[in-house]
Amino acid sequence: MQKIIILDFGSQTTQLIGRRVRELDTFCEILPYNKYPQDDADVIGVILSGSPYSVHDPEAFKVDLSQFVGRVPVLGICYGAQFISHTLGGKVEKADSREYGRANLETINLDNPLFKGFEKGSQVWMSHGDTITAIPNDFKVIGSTKDVQNAAFASTNQPVWAVQFHPEVYHTTQGKQLLKNFVVGICGSKQEWSAASFVDTTVAELKEQLGNDRVILGLSGGVDSSVAAVLLNRAIGDRLTCIFVDHGMLRKNEFQQVMDDYRCLGLNVIGVDASEKFFADLAGVTEPEQKRKIIGRDFVEVFNAEAKKITDARWLAQGTIYPDRIESLNITGKVIKSHHNVGGLPKEMHLQLCEPLKWLFKDEVRRVGRQLEMHEHLIERHPFPGPGLAVRILGDITREKVRILQDADDIYIRGLREYVDADGQTLYNKVWQAGAILLSTVRSVGVMGDERTYENPVALRAVTSTDAMTADWAHLPYDFLAKVSNEIINKVRGVNRVCYDISSKPPATIEWE
Repeated sequence: MQKIIILDFGSQTTQLIGRRVRELDTFCEILPYNKYPQDDADVIGVILSGSPYSVHDPEAFKVDLSQFVGRVPVLGICYGAQFISHTLGGKVEKADSREYGRANLETINLDNPLFKGFEKGSQVWMSHGDTITAIPNDFKVIGSTKDVQNAAFASTNQPVWAVQFHPEVYHTTQGKQLLKNFVVGICGSKQEWSAASFVDTTVAELKEQLGNDRVILGLSGGVDSSVAAVLLNRAIGDRLTCIFVDHGMLRKNEFQQVMDDYRCLGLNVIGVDASEKFFADLAGVTEPEQKRKIIGRDFVEVFNAEAKKITDARWLAQGTIYPDRIESLNITGKVIKSHHNVGGLPKEMHLQLCEPLKWLFKDEVRRVGRQLEMHEHLIERHPFPGPGLAVRILGDITREKVRILQDADDIYIRGLREYVDADGQTLYNKVWQAGAILLSTVRSVGVMGDERTYENPVALRAVTSTDAMTADWAHLPYDFLAKVSNEIINKVRGVNRVCYDISSKPPATIEWE
């Protein structure tokens, strides 16, 4: 299959480049800057990402350009452009001031294939501290802004292009067009990567990979594990056994609802209520990371105990998706965040690993779910933390606190699903993720009737995002917030105040713990 290789030099937007290429129905693979594949027969182009480093830093990431320059088309973005210039004889120097934010291409060579369909003055997004003051001898400038002469340049004798701006970000208004020009126009992508082709190919590969073996899959109720289960079910039928562990901190009535959904999909599912164990082990624990570790440890113990009953199983399947793997294996050697389904299998399980979604981004998983004709409410489910409501309760965990938060969260989520805006969309489908947080370490004075109350506040959180790497707080309608707040305070015993979180990521995170 044709593919674009994206070499990652550590940029925060590398995944976004990958998403944009996939949106062009073209398969791409993000690899560390020093891991260009030896077998590149299917590679039709290479993109060099940005980086937090300067090309002059001693620890700056470097790659041997001769591996692919002259063999396939190459596009350097930001640091990638500076590295190309620096390596091939140009000059990169510290800019007088950091070039960051919006700029406009005042000069564009519209005859160059990289800028096909562009408009003069097209807005781009700059983000760099160094600037290219001289390009290599066999290159020519094809785009300039008011302050950046060498904003875009191209080789005169090889298929190499470079831009000092970021075409992958939203603020570069014709960035998608530029990437399409490169991927489709220059590299010659046949645009054969689609949900339908993925399903057909993956089902066939799973049949070959698994043969007549039995597979165990840990279900979470989320879209990733659900889509993985349906794919596997299509490939091997009842040789798939799914295990759904209830740690007691799911949303209200969620365990039974999810079990019913899975059975409607024809899945062989074992439900395990292990809430007593989880609550006992979490008693008195307040530190967020310790909560996560206890829940992770207990989950593995419960899952393993159930899995051992299936004595003829040979494989463990997981709903690992591509961003999980990229984040967990960050090229700087520092783990950005830990993932419950990345990092190997417990040795005592003696199982091989099967990850049918390991090349997909979240939005692609949803497209595959629709291709598999899954229920829309399963496909559009918001991301939900593995530890569940345990990390949405500040302080220690008790059944009563979980009950309070479940009731408040249920009112909030139902409200988001029921509120239809002027566009005909529900608020639930317009936000990336939403949930309620119980501030159980805080007590709030209130008045109900003629009585003084001293109870807990609840914070509501809703964010918009495309990939959770960055997120903005959702601007929910005032009338909706007023209605939900009033209903929570009136109906949920233990809550007398509701707040709305208007923090973006960064600097805040989506979850509170």
